[in-house]
Amino acid sequence: MYSVLLAATAVAATPFLLPDTKLVGTGLRDNVTPIEVVSFPSWECPSCSPEEQYILEELQDKTRIRDKNALATIMGNIKQESNFTPDICEGGARVPYSECHSGGYGIIQWTSIGRYDNLGRFCDRFDCDPSTLEGQTRYMINESTFQRVLPEFEGGGQTVRQYMVPAFYWLGWGY
Repeated sequence: MYSVLLAATAVAATPFLLPDTKLVGTGLRDNVTPIEVVSFPSWECPSCSPEEQYILEELQDKTRIRDKNALATIMGNIKQESNFTPDICEGGARVPYSECHSGGYGIIQWTSIGRYDNLGRFCDRFDCDPSTLEGQTRYMINESTFQRVLPEFEGGGQTVRQYMVPAFYWLGWGY
């Protein structure tokens, strides 16, 4: 099991004041209303590789996953699938997306023809490179298979073992 040392960096919800700006046509000049900025805790992994840190940050930035066990489950499965190596074809060959012709490819080892092809289609449509960590992370978060199980990861409060159930449906290991 992959153990991620995550350090919480909770930013307290603090009000900030809008600058004292003259609002044209409102008659408001000195009345400034405080706005409360709500921040959520974020998890960091200082001992992780840059690739691991990138995916961890993107998961928190682009989803509502806040539970450290959910994040650790996702990160652990990516570690097991590819060791966070985006240009890896099943068996260990380091090749661009278009050169992996059998088995899984990339950070989560997209194996089925549909999932593999959809990685390429997604990157064609959204101008990203399917051979890179950035392109694959973006696709992974938006992929329909991940989106179906995302609410279970966003729910929070479960053990890593419990989060392995949606991870199985997301990755389909053993098929």
